[in-house]
Amino acid sequence: MLGTTELIVILLMIIVVFGANKLPGLGDALGRSIKNFRRAASGKDELEVSEKDQLQASSEKSKLPTEEAEVVET
Repeated sequence: MLGTTELIVILLMIIVVFGANKLPGLGDALGRSIKNFRRAASGKDELEVSEKDQLQASSEKSKLPTEEAEVVET
């Protein structure tokens, strides 16, 4: 088992590598990943998708160019 000193050193290394601004996002993503893994392991196939992810996916779909047929007059 890791002691207090080792955990502090690991935490400091993570802060140096990722930066303090990205830690909340990493923690959120890690938490959702663990939750989804546990849910999948228990047999429930539904995955949690946050509202932010749903809004981002719908905005990406709206940005895709629509294919329109070119009208040629003769």
